[in-house]
Amino acid sequence: MLRFRTALAALAVAILAAVPLAAPASAITGGEPDGNAHPNVGLILFYDSEGRWRCSATLVSPTVLVTAAHCTTGTVGSTFVTFDSVIAETEPSPFAPAADVTKGYTDAEIAKMGGYSGTAYTHPNYSNFTDLNNWNDVGVIVLDKPIRGITPAPIARVNYLNQFTPEILNQTVFDVVGYGTEVRQEDDGPQKPTPMSYPLIRRHTTVIGQKLTPQILQANGNENDNRAGGGTCFGDSGGPIFHSGKIVGVTSYGYTSNCRYIDGYQRIEIQGVQTWLANFV
Repeated sequence: MLRFRTALAALAVAILAAVPLAAPASAITGGEPDGNAHPNVGLILFYDSEGRWRCSATLVSPTVLVTAAHCTTGTVGSTFVTFDSVIAETEPSPFAPAADVTKGYTDAEIAKMGGYSGTAYTHPNYSNFTDLNNWNDVGVIVLDKPIRGITPAPIARVNYLNQFTPEILNQTVFDVVGYGTEVRQEDDGPQKPTPMSYPLIRRHTTVIGQKLTPQILQANGNENDNRAGGGTCFGDSGGPIFHSGKIVGVTSYGYTSNCRYIDGYQRIEIQGVQTWLANFV
């Protein structure tokens, strides 16, 4: 079973277990399948002391992917990376578990599954969602071998987002990408929109800026907002938020269990993050 790393509600990390496939899917919460629109956005799988998890990440150099800190902290073994746009339309997952789950994936196991192997690193000032002033929910995967044939995503310049006043931000469209769950109505029961684990594919959509802090970009994540396409959900953690083709942040948290309302993105164009990233990129 694949599980998702995500942060739900402010100052807390919550885990949502995989849920069964109910019907054909269309998008994250709105949006559409990504196809080859963002080939530098990948799926990552990793183990920690609690089991195996999935997140999203973005190639920013031939050997480095940027993701969320809560997708790197506590990792045991190597991290599996794939850039395949379509992983599985229905369960089960095509990825075998590690032979020794207490030690995580080996490079040989990852190679056998056709993935890239890498080592996870977490921002040293990651506060584990306890300090809004020092959120630093950013990590990297350093690959064992460079990626060929995929152009890395450019990172926005330092303090790029500071140009957006609240009035401008509330009218600005950002692009988000990830391998997260689609939210749709169940086939039976209360017909309540619910995050679904499959199909496991890369998707993209758009969000509208809502609020900016020194650490966080918040956006409206509602597919019923006619100004944009939807929002992010479980499994999109660590995936990118773009503006004008440049990555400005990574998916960090959401406020509701059905992925409606507000999405939070860790800014990666701030000085404290860019200084740390310079050690790898």
